[in-house]
Amino acid sequence: MTPSIILYIATSLDGYIATADGNVEWLSQFESNEEDYGYATFFESIDGLVMGRTTYDQVLGFGDWVYGEKPCWVCTGRSLQPPRANIFPTNQSPTQLVQMAEAQGIQRLWLVGGAKLAASFREAGLISEFMLSWMPIFLGKGIPLFPSSERTDTLQLVKSQVFASGVIQTHYVQQV
Repeated sequence: MTPSIILYIATSLDGYIATADGNVEWLSQFESNEEDYGYATFFESIDGLVMGRTTYDQVLGFGDWVYGEKPCWVCTGRSLQPPRANIFPTNQSPTQLVQMAEAQGIQRLWLVGGAKLAASFREAGLISEFMLSWMPIFLGKGIPLFPSSERTDTLQLVKSQVFASGVIQTHYVQQV
């Protein structure tokens, strides 16, 4: 069975996932010891991850690898020496990557980011769920969640949740 691809990502109210230089430090002002915005539950629900090279490098810069033993595909055209056996560099297309994940029995694949990778998965029609955390901030400029596109997607709202911090999390599924 083809894995569900879930884009779980934070975005500013004006649609940016990072500043123009790729920095996501602005997200730290919304961190809380009392609230994980559903992250732990979400993470338990997935059995694999896919991310772009820039996102991968950024994650490594945070310190310890926080994704445990779940398989992680890193989409890159550059050489990569992964520090763990469960990290797989690939230059495959999104469709080919999903086929590889399916062959390994992956049922729910988290599309971590970044924007270019998310756009390529969306253009291929592969994202089945969009879990977007709308952060109460306008960045004004930066890296957009999705660039302009000719593709039209109709989504169905599954759930929305408002947090004390002002963060609104929306969960949409792709209408087929």
